[in-house]
Amino acid sequence: MTDSVSAPAHPTMPRSLSVLLTFYGGMACMAGVLGNKLIALGPLAMESGIFAFLLLVITSSTIAELHGRVMARRVVLFGFVPLIVSMILIRFVLLLPPAPAMDATRLAAFNLIMGQSARLMLAGLIAYGISQTLNVTIFSALKRGDGRFLWLRAAIASISSQIVDTCLFITLAFYGVFPIGRLLLGHMLAKVVLSASLVPALVYGMVAFARRLDARE
Repeated sequence: MTDSVSAPAHPTMPRSLSVLLTFYGGMACMAGVLGNKLIALGPLAMESGIFAFLLLVITSSTIAELHGRVMARRVVLFGFVPLIVSMILIRFVLLLPPAPAMDATRLAAFNLIMGQSARLMLAGLIAYGISQTLNVTIFSALKRGDGRFLWLRAAIASISSQIVDTCLFITLAFYGVFPIGRLLLGHMLAKVVLSASLVPALVYGMVAFARRLDARE
């Protein structure tokens, strides 16, 4: 009689990682859509995609905290997939003929909002990849021992990555089109303020939520 050898069980993905991956992909797409509106933050003007982008920072930091820097970097790379696919899909839809029944005003608004230039899209991809990788790298490098000072690590990493993101995107997207000095300064100040005021508390909240998800498994 031969002994049967059971196949090794495949490791299962932690529930928190599955949820965070799904959320990350959604926010990666939303950042580009929301960026079409400029909002006022006191005297400063900024694109509203920053809120989705900050959620990307918070999510990647949470993944780095709970699942390690290597996994967080993989998630950043994964974020290129929905970004690139959504850009291709937008271009495809714009090329399709509109239905005769569609209101002309709505069609013009749709084409205006969704028809971003190739330069803006490329600038967004480059800024996303470099700034998100920088956020994960700084956040993980500052971790010591049992991972204390989560709020401080999150704030430093977020502020640093947001400064780099602003410099890259504004320069690549608008240099030579018009003077970018004031636009750079305004965006940078607004992102630093939001990063310092929102990110630390939200990272704490997302880490706690993720740990609670895993505790239920």
